[in-house]
Amino acid sequence: MALSDNFRKVTPYVPGEQPKIRNIIKLNTNENPYPPAPGVQKALADLKDDFAELRKYPAPNCDLLEEAIGKYYGISRENLFVGVGSDDVLSMAFLTFFGSDKPVLFPDITYSFYDVWAEVYRIPYKQIPLDENFEIHAEDYRMENGGIVIANPNAPTGVAKSRDWMEAFLKEHRDTVVIVDEAYVDFGGESCLSLIDQFDNLLVVQTFSKSRALAGLRIGMAFGCKELIRYLKDVKFSVNSYTMNMPSLLLGAASIEDDAYFRSRVDQIIATRERVKLQLKSLGFEIPDSKTNFLFVSHPKKHAEEIFAALREEGIIVRHFKKPRIDNYLRISIGTDEEMDRLVNAMAKIIQNA
Repeated sequence: MALSDNFRKVTPYVPGEQPKIRNIIKLNTNENPYPPAPGVQKALADLKDDFAELRKYPAPNCDLLEEAIGKYYGISRENLFVGVGSDDVLSMAFLTFFGSDKPVLFPDITYSFYDVWAEVYRIPYKQIPLDENFEIHAEDYRMENGGIVIANPNAPTGVAKSRDWMEAFLKEHRDTVVIVDEAYVDFGGESCLSLIDQFDNLLVVQTFSKSRALAGLRIGMAFGCKELIRYLKDVKFSVNSYTMNMPSLLLGAASIEDDAYFRSRVDQIIATRERVKLQLKSLGFEIPDSKTNFLFVSHPKKHAEEIFAALREEGIIVRHFKKPRIDNYLRISIGTDEEMDRLVNAMAKIIQNA
């Protein structure tokens, strides 16, 4: 028997490319094109003045950050969990809540980390097909299950369900934990956060990586009833007591305090998205209605992989998924107005040559 016969083997999640080429327009990983709030820079300068503090372990209970988040959302810390990006939060949630022998349900086209975590933790799962318009249907989930995960708005499609739809869905699934992944909710979606007092099986997950321009710090959070959060923290502290580093705690708290800056940048990204959506549609692109900081596009006259390669020649990187049902789509992150103008001009040239 080979040594590796007893190893845990999985096909890992593949993140978007982080190119080392300079002067490239990077529209492939849904990062915020604008800098974090000005208060973050000040907090970083203050940290440099107190550099010796880095010799200490960070607060395991993430007090400063949890207090800032709780104050902003008007919730108790007993209803809040923070982790190293929403990926860490979701991973802990899979490990904590999906211990049944019944399958966890999530769409076939969604964030592609879900099935990876299920494989890593040996969780049975079933992927439920979206319809031809990338819509989820509640009746498809009316089966025995060990939990449900819904990205809302969905990725990579950008399609969102309303809060009312989610509330009706939750009423049908009170006996298992339902995770609603709201990584992109600030760009036009409707959050389920207001429903956590109504549904003790609801866990809402959000992130600082997208709308708050802090992907490099890795800050994610979950909201739920006290019991869910207690179980989640018990598992976290059984894996690693010091998951959040001190700079993330300090800079994350500074970020959430500047609400005016946050909202102005989100509004700016939404305006750019809507403008570019119309421009690409005028070139013949088909685009589902996006409530995120990206567009999911396809063209009837030129395959996505060809467009992807042609854009790269123009110094523009977008995301192409070589997966069933979506291999003829590109996911395009919303950059600055100048970057998106270059994208639209490049697209026009590519399509004219189709």
